[in-house]
Amino acid sequence: MAASLTVESQPSGATAPRRPGAIILARHGEPAISRKIWINAEGYRQFWAKYEILGILPGQIPPQALMGFVAEAGLVFSSTRQRSIETAIALTQGRAFDSDAIFVEAPLPPPNLPGFIRLTPSIWGFLARVWWWFLNHHEGEETRRQAESRADKAAERLIASAEEGHDVVLLAHGFFNFMIGRALRQRGWQVVMSEGYKYWSMRRFERP
Repeated sequence: MAASLTVESQPSGATAPRRPGAIILARHGEPAISRKIWINAEGYRQFWAKYEILGILPGQIPPQALMGFVAEAGLVFSSTRQRSIETAIALTQGRAFDSDAIFVEAPLPPPNLPGFIRLTPSIWGFLARVWWWFLNHHEGEETRRQAESRADKAAERLIASAEEGHDVVLLAHGFFNFMIGRALRQRGWQVVMSEGYKYWSMRRFERP
């Protein structure tokens, strides 16, 4: 008696698993504040307070590649900081986007060096990030552990949107985007394109 071969077919209406879209993390445009000054630690606290409320320098032209990603994305997010919102406005050109505080930059309280030490804001920013990241210097603001937890939640939100099958763009901040990127990689997402962390730069993540 000949052996019979049974082939199981998919149920009617069944579809293949949907591949998630890409996640693009982009930094905001150049802020409307000069870094060409020399200030002490207290001066840097005042500088950062202004930086946090200002928008971007007028007259900037967004990169065409980033414009293209935003135009094709299913969803666009920004943080609630003005520089992030104005970047989103420049790129979306009237299209709706979702602004959420979960994406704001991690804090940058400077180390309490003597007042006679004067440095540029860029150097203060570097020192503040080192003190915050490695020495837990936070001055009552968000700690590294708290920021990492927030980055995890932000990554999960972006992944949930991407799993609907469309690309997602976040227009936010340099260091917190880095932290979100770490959280994405821990979840199996890979960087397939990177422009670094300069203003208007982007990194594209995909899940294999």
